[in-house]
Amino acid sequence: IMQWEKLKPPEPDEPLCCCECDIYQYRCCCDCEDLDDAFTRWLKDRPSPGGSRSAVLEAMTGHLEISLIPVLLLLPLLLQLAALHYLLGILILTALPSLVLWYYYATHRKKRRTLFFLTLSLYSLFYMYYLFITEILPRGDVSPLQVCTVTSGMVLTIVLLIVTKRGPGFVSSTAAPHVSHTRGADRDCTDSLGTAQAAASSAATLVKKSLSTKCPLCKIMRPPRAGHCRTCGRCVYRLDHHCIWINSCVGQANHRSFLVTLAVFGLTSVYGISLVLSSLCPRQHLLTALFYCPAVYGQPSTALCFTCAWFSSIVTAGLLYLLVVQLLNISFNVTERESLLALRNKTGRCRLWGLVIDPGEYSRGFYKNWLEFLTMADALAPSQPGLPDLV
Repeated sequence: IMQWEKLKPPEPDEPLCCCECDIYQYRCCCDCEDLDDAFTRWLKDRPSPGGSRSAVLEAMTGHLEISLIPVLLLLPLLLQLAALHYLLGILILTALPSLVLWYYYATHRKKRRTLFFLTLSLYSLFYMYYLFITEILPRGDVSPLQVCTVTSGMVLTIVLLIVTKRGPGFVSSTAAPHVSHTRGADRDCTDSLGTAQAAASSAATLVKKSLSTKCPLCKIMRPPRAGHCRTCGRCVYRLDHHCIWINSCVGQANHRSFLVTLAVFGLTSVYGISLVLSSLCPRQHLLTALFYCPAVYGQPSTALCFTCAWFSSIVTAGLLYLLVVQLLNISFNVTERESLLALRNKTGRCRLWGLVIDPGEYSRGFYKNWLEFLTMADALAPSQPGLPDLV
C-alpha cells in the first residue's frame, strides 16, 4: 500500500501554489493558461449589444469548457470503431481510460474546479440510455416494466445527484465551533448523566474533543474532523474527499446522498447491462455473454450495443469499487481524508487487504459507526447548510 503513497493527490490542507490560486486573473507569472480560460475571458470581456448582460448568459459563460467538445465528439466515434471487431474493441476500451486521463491532464490539470468528469459521465449515461431505447427496445425482448425500471433508475440517479450537489456542509466563518456528530461518544455520555462520574467523564470528553483548529487558508476555526478542500477553497464539516465525478466535496451534509447515488446508479447499470446482454445473446449466460458473444458482430447495431455494454461494465466496476470502499470506511468510522493522512504519517493500520486504512481513533463498533453515519447530517445547525452547488 505504501508504494502508492506518491500517487495520492496532495493533502487538502496544503497551501496552493501561485499557479493554482485565483488572485491573478490572467496568471501572467505562471504558465497555466489554457483554452477554457482564454475562451471564458473572451466572452466575459466582450461588451453586450444592449449594454446589459443576461444573468443566465453570465452563469453559462462562467462555466463553459470548450475543451470538452473534442471528448464528447470522439467518444461515440471511438465506440463505433470498437464495434467493428472484438479485438479492436478490447484495444480501444483498454486504452480509452488512459486517453481520457491524458487529455484531462493536458487541458485541465491547472483548473481548480472543472465540469470535465461530470459532463463526460452524464453524456455517457444519456448516450447509453439512447442506444437502449433506439436499438434494444425495438427488438421486443424487453418488457415495458423493465423499461420503466431502467428509466426510473436513471431519473432517480439524476435527482440524487442534484441533491448531493446542494452542498457538503461548508464551515461558515461566523459559525461557532461545535462538536461534530462524528465523535459520537458524547451521545452515549449524555444519556447517562444521572451520576456525577458520568457527568465528569462527559465534561472531560467534551473539553478534549471540542478543541478546534484554525484553518491556515480560510483563517477560521473549524471543528474536529473538518478539513479544507483546496479545490473548493473552503472548509467542510467531516470532509471525506473532493469527488471529481460530481465536481463537489463529499462531507457531512451530503455523504449519505452520495452513498445512495452510487448504490442506485450501480444497481441500475447492472440491471440495464443484463437486459442488453439477455437481448443480444439470449442463449448464453450473462457472465459468459459479456466476454464471448460472436453473433453480435453480424450487424453494426448489435455490435455497437455489445461494445457499449463493455464500456458500461468498465465504468460500473469502477464505481462499485468506490462504493465498496465507502461502505468499508463507514463501517470503521473513517473518512478518505483521514485514511490519506494516516497513510502518509504511517499511523494507520491496514484492514481487509489494504482496502481500509484505520487510524483507530473514531471507531466504536460496526453498529454504532453506522448509526452515527446515518444521523450525522442532523448535527449540522439549520444556519450552517451547504451552499448550493448545482454546476
